[in-house]
Amino acid sequence: MSEKAIHIEVHRDDEASKLGMWLFIFTELLLFGGLFLVYSIFRAQYPENFHEGSLELSVTIGTINTIVLLFSSMTIAMALSAMQKNNKKLAMQLIAVTLLMATIFLFNKYIEWGAKFEHGLFPGSDLMPLLDRGHRLYFSLYFFMTGLHALHIVVGMVLLTICYFKVNNASIHSKRYAMLENGALYWHLVDLIWIFLFPLMYLIT
Repeated sequence: MSEKAIHIEVHRDDEASKLGMWLFIFTELLLFGGLFLVYSIFRAQYPENFHEGSLELSVTIGTINTIVLLFSSMTIAMALSAMQKNNKKLAMQLIAVTLLMATIFLFNKYIEWGAKFEHGLFPGSDLMPLLDRGHRLYFSLYFFMTGLHALHIVVGMVLLTICYFKVNNASIHSKRYAMLENGALYWHLVDLIWIFLFPLMYLIT
């Protein structure tokens, strides 16, 4: 097989992987879009309960996590740009910073979740049956939606960690960086979902 044919085959594989990632992102947006719709319907039914539930959340932690994720989206975009310019060292450093931001996000979420468990404000606790239905719905949706988002953060961290080592061993380079590009797309999705979660859960009264 000629060098030109090999190049075309690789190009097609990269295009297919990007298309697959976009399709996956579309299905994830549908999933979270459905959850946002459910949340909005129940919030309209129980506005006071949802407002009181939101007061139990830390706007400070939510704001910090928003800034952290926005910064991480910037660093992973810069990592992709560095890789395209064949700056391997800078790309690895920026991927590492992105992973650090993800760790900070999860640590903050752990602190916030811990406070809810301490006060019994979680599904299955002894306190939950004593609360109004609106409160139970709010905290059930809070844990499910933020938990699902946290799971996406973990998956993104695994993907970016793989990218880090592939950049290190030159499997990802300036001529073949589709995996890192897909990882960056996925990470932007994680950021976008949080941009909607944060005001819905923390700010709208």
